[in-house]
Amino acid sequence: MKTLRTIIFAILLTGLYSTQTFSQNHGFGIGILIGEPTGISMKGWLSSKTAIDAGLAWSFVEERSLHFHADYIWHSLHRIDNQDEIPLYYGIGGRIKIKGDQDARIGLRMVFGIGYMFEDAPFDLFLEIAPILDLVPSTKMSANAGFGARFFFH
Repeated sequence: MKTLRTIIFAILLTGLYSTQTFSQNHGFGIGILIGEPTGISMKGWLSSKTAIDAGLAWSFVEERSLHFHADYIWHSLHRIDNQDEIPLYYGIGGRIKIKGDQDARIGLRMVFGIGYMFEDAPFDLFLEIAPILDLVPSTKMSANAGFGARFFFH
C-alpha cells in the first residue's frame, strides 16, 4: 500500500509542475477511486464527448482480490452558470477480478455516473455505479460503486 501511495504522489507531483495542463475534457487524467473497489482511476478522452475510463484497484469485500476494468463512456455535458461543467455519463466495458490462486472472474460492466469538471483547474470529481455481469468461470451479478478525483495533464 505504501508503494501505491508513493506512485500516486509522484504522478500528481509531475502533473502539478507541468506547464501544459489543460481542461478535463481533453488529454489524460489519473487519480484515485474510493469505494468498492479502491485504487487508481485513469481517463483518456477520445473526443469532446467520449472517453476510455479504466481502473486498477483492490477489493475490500473479498480480501486480496485485484480488480481491473476498462469502459468506453459517453458524456452528456451540462454547464452551471456558463462556468463549471457537470457531465452525466454512461458506458460499457469489461472487468477482470483475480483473487489469489482462484480462477479469475471475467465479466461485462455497465457504468453510470456524474462528474464535476472545474473551469479553471485541471481536476475532476466523479461518482459512479457499475452493475457487473460476470461470465467466467460462472454467471454472477454484482456491482461496483465509488467516488474519486483525477488530475489531467499531457
